[in-house]
Amino acid sequence: MPRSRSCWSVFDIANKARKIEELERQASQPDFWNDSSVSQAVMKELNDLRGLVEGWQALAQRGRDAADLAEMDDASIEADLTTEATAIQAELDQRELLLMLSGPHDRGNALMSLHAGAGGVDAADWNGMLLRMFLRWAEQRGFKADVVDQVEGEEGGVKNATITIAGEYAYGYLRSERGVHRLVRLSPFDAAHRRHTSFALVEVWPELGEGEEIDIKPQEIKIDTYKSAGAGGQNVQKNETAIRITHLPTGIVVTCQNERSQTQNRETALKILRAKLFELEEEKRQKELQNLKGEHIKAEWGSQIRSYVLHPYQLVKDHRTEHESGNTQAVLDGRLDDFMDAYLRYRLGE
Repeated sequence: MPRSRSCWSVFDIANKARKIEELERQASQPDFWNDSSVSQAVMKELNDLRGLVEGWQALAQRGRDAADLAEMDDASIEADLTTEATAIQAELDQRELLLMLSGPHDRGNALMSLHAGAGGVDAADWNGMLLRMFLRWAEQRGFKADVVDQVEGEEGGVKNATITIAGEYAYGYLRSERGVHRLVRLSPFDAAHRRHTSFALVEVWPELGEGEEIDIKPQEIKIDTYKSAGAGGQNVQKNETAIRITHLPTGIVVTCQNERSQTQNRETALKILRAKLFELEEEKRQKELQNLKGEHIKAEWGSQIRSYVLHPYQLVKDHRTEHESGNTQAVLDGRLDDFMDAYLRYRLGE
């Protein structure tokens, strides 16, 4: 299996096996559990590495077994060998893809914010379409998605929304969606039915795990409470359960209003704030690294990444990978995996 051996080398499985031994020695120390947050982070890394390495070792053994059987030149097992070779190939493809999701937070949950661009009701409607698209994608993958904050547009649609998506590799896949999404269509809100272009910004952050909390000092934040917005009647909260947190040093504002209690909204808002501050620190580190290298690398943040054209033809095209689909309705219904896979392979090529 030359391709399997290539993956084994490129992704340094042998070094990961040595890392497992190092973490196991660390976990065996008498004082290992004195700091629970650090020990939990170590155990999570250890379990993740074990699963990865053991999976590759098992696949390599299957390949060796199949090769041994093939050398027997027995016609009676030819069909079984073909079936096994196909199964090994399929698992190799899947494991190769998962190895592209090897970032420190790729395996964890994701936080997303969607913001309508300029353009009034058309932009808010487009933002609502994107919100539905990501919720459908999460549903199809069996992930748990919750809208924790949503601000309706003045004439319809969604002005802003924040959602949490919980599932294995949620962040690893969804980081491909970060950037500006562009829609071209005949506007249903234009009496003359003219073609309009709308934009929406998608932000994605990892949900931080144990042992990597961002320190937020109480004096650095301002917390306001207000009544949750609703559709009227029983949906309007009579108590001030919604939370708005302002991080004074950076000016970052986070709101959460869809949980049932003020305490839950506060916890969720702080979780989102920590993720935003973590991303801010990562951006600073990347800029410092670029300055040291003496190179200018164009930032993708906020750039137009994908166009969804509904008129005069039907096409969804990713401008980074050149991957495209003519089945626009399927994409808007959440069929995003092909675009996400293309982005992962594009990043691996970089």
